[in-house]
Amino acid sequence: MTIEKDTVDIWNTYGTHQITRGLQLPELDRWDWGIPKTGPDTKALGGVAGLHVLDLGSGLGRHAANLATLGAKVTAVDASSAQHQRALTRYPDHPGLHLVCADAVDHLRTADPYDLIYSVRSMPFLDPNRLLPALANGLKPGGRLVFSALHTNSHGAGPSNEVAPRPEILRLPGTTQDHPVNMWVLSVQLWEDLLVQHGLTLESVTAIASPTADNALSYRLYTARRPERVPSRPRTNTPPTPNTALGVGVIVYGPDGVLLGRHRRRTWELAGGTVELGETFAEAAVRELHEEAGLMARPDDVQVLGTLLDRVGNVARLTVPVLVTRWSGIPHQREETIGSWRFWPLIAMPQPLFVPSAQCLTAWNPALPLDHPRAHFQPYASTGR
Repeated sequence: MTIEKDTVDIWNTYGTHQITRGLQLPELDRWDWGIPKTGPDTKALGGVAGLHVLDLGSGLGRHAANLATLGAKVTAVDASSAQHQRALTRYPDHPGLHLVCADAVDHLRTADPYDLIYSVRSMPFLDPNRLLPALANGLKPGGRLVFSALHTNSHGAGPSNEVAPRPEILRLPGTTQDHPVNMWVLSVQLWEDLLVQHGLTLESVTAIASPTADNALSYRLYTARRPERVPSRPRTNTPPTPNTALGVGVIVYGPDGVLLGRHRRRTWELAGGTVELGETFAEAAVRELHEEAGLMARPDDVQVLGTLLDRVGNVARLTVPVLVTRWSGIPHQREETIGSWRFWPLIAMPQPLFVPSAQCLTAWNPALPLDHPRAHFQPYASTGR
């Protein structure tokens, strides 16, 4: 922020100088994006009538006032108190125009999102890594960002290939007094990379060059858009620390009771296991039932009852009880770890039951006389047997 604060101080010097001069500039007869009488005019913005628009770094406010006359509701923000005072004096009560003295990022963090944000030459005075995240969220989904940025200065120095500020010269009008001011003068590729990085899509880039051959000054006009859909991304590229176990417990219930198998660690339990990547709970249940007990069922024959959540040490255990009432085949051992599959009547189930199996059975039928650690059950639908 030190570089940007110094920039605001220099623009305060500029604004105070202009107030002292008392020069009255005319209203815009043609919109420009940095070099008078060159480049596209307001056509670059599209239709603005009825839009909520932000002018970023509005200075004297002439561009903002011009758009307001076209039917836009324009908020013009400038961090320089002197420039803001110039605009207030010139436009004390202009219909459709609201003048604000504030840091652009601070304003964007609290303002309602805009349909359109534009900036005439001002964006390079702010650190793009601080500004662009606020700009992206300051636009409505589908909203547009249009801004002009210095590309080649009048001495012929082209853009930088790194995201870092460099000194440029701000000359006070009517004097030979120069003020060095830091700016982010970036290549087109860097601007595109930054826009994409912060969730915006670059739509077009237009070159704006000086009409005289002896002046190397040029700008680039960027048009970007916030996508209609809101994206998501991981916080980091590092996978999270594993802390959750997710599995299904398959309640196969028929005339002879509920299907249970005996684990080699001497617990009786439902068929079930870990949900694999890309599976639905129903698909996982069908697969586990076949792999462990040899029964065939279809996902359409599976009723997902809800979720059970408890904790074992530092691991959150999420178990999904599912009910299967239609299947084919005869239960038999297919895995080394579990066998002795048979149907047990509800009034005489074997002991001890595996904790998650007991929790699944209680979630399905709360009247069953089963003891187990408490788990929070969130039902998905009616769990009637």
